[in-house]
Amino acid sequence: MSNKSLYLIQSSYSATPSALSKLAQTYSSEDRVILMGESVLHFQHTFIQQLNQFYILDRDAEILASQILENAIVISYEQFADLCLAYSRCIRLS
Repeated sequence: MSNKSLYLIQSSYSATPSALSKLAQTYSSEDRVILMGESVLHFQHTFIQQLNQFYILDRDAEILASQILENAIVISYEQFADLCLAYSRCIRLS
């Protein structure tokens, strides 16, 4: 079994930079990231922008209005559940 992880960044706006700093220390290329809630407002953070892709729930993407998200994949709750099941570890950072 692989050790790949799915990181759920579900923090308040002010706590998100700290969560992303923690993530940068443990992230590997097989891992994936989902920004949730207020954390989506940090999609331009340096660490997030260096990722090939990251995920945002469709309802959370609404707060970004029409901003261009080149490396973001907007997913439904059904896709979110499937993604969680595809990873051996889901880690919530807040």
